[in-house]
Amino acid sequence: MTLFYPLLFTPKLKNYVWGGRNLERLYGRELPDGITAESWEIAGHEDGTTRVSNGPYAGVWLTELQAEWGLDLIGTQARWAYERGKFPLLIKLLDAQENLSVQVHPDDAYALAHEGNELGKTEMWVVLHAEPDAAVILGVKSGTTPEQFRQAIAEDRPEPFLHRLPVQAGDVVCVPAGSLHAILGGLVLAEIQQNSNTTYRVYDWGRPRPLHIEKALQVINFEQVAPVLTRPQPTSHAPGISKATLCQNRYFITERLEMAAGARYEGECRGRTLEIWGTISGAAVVTGGGQTVSLPAIQFTLLPAQLGDYTITATHSTTLLRTYLP
Repeated sequence: MTLFYPLLFTPKLKNYVWGGRNLERLYGRELPDGITAESWEIAGHEDGTTRVSNGPYAGVWLTELQAEWGLDLIGTQARWAYERGKFPLLIKLLDAQENLSVQVHPDDAYALAHEGNELGKTEMWVVLHAEPDAAVILGVKSGTTPEQFRQAIAEDRPEPFLHRLPVQAGDVVCVPAGSLHAILGGLVLAEIQQNSNTTYRVYDWGRPRPLHIEKALQVINFEQVAPVLTRPQPTSHAPGISKATLCQNRYFITERLEMAAGARYEGECRGRTLEIWGTISGAAVVTGGGQTVSLPAIQFTLLPAQLGDYTITATHSTTLLRTYLP
């Protein structure tokens, strides 16, 4: 009989040009020399896969675990991903010391037509740390047309058409596929997304990296005009616990739970969906399958779809993210 238990992972680090060392400075992460832009916390992608770091399956790649456990790991709601040999989600931390490129991600239909077996990317961001005057780019300004934007890119002056959105720690940004966007310098984010690494850059602030202008122009949603920050939607209250939905789409639902020290959340995984929990602040312990794991800030755990009953206990005043498949 398979033993299902809360899974921890060793992150996969990426040293893109815009990164920094805030994951070390702010959260005590051990980093290699140089810059770290992204920490792939839970990942099963061709461009980066994480290994289990605890319990009987320590050392096993997530992709290997999915091959063995199948829908018992990811859940029947992820059958669409399982049939393509995909893990459904990708969890990251991003340290944007400098601006990321202005970019867009395709939807599934476009990605499958143009990028082989790769899927599109719908994602969301939770702002963990923000320098003064930090902002993101999301969508376009009113009146922007594809023709105007194409000309602006050709003339290397897209900024007048980009919608800038100030952000601070705790803010949430939902980024559907087709959203023109950029994470600007001075931000550390948690990112929850479809398991895809397809990005079309249209502008890169003068850096000599490849652009993908024609594909980008085909998938940008020019009707996404001056969007605002996502407003968390309170869903329930229990003693010592408040819960709100941050982002909901066809691929995932993410909730934020505020738990008082000593508060206890009881849940269950009965085969329908995996759950991914992460601490944003404070600390908690997760018990399930006869095992207990600690979740200091900032740490994520994967609860297999067939885990059964589990409990989350806050050891301090704690903020957590819970993500599952709709």
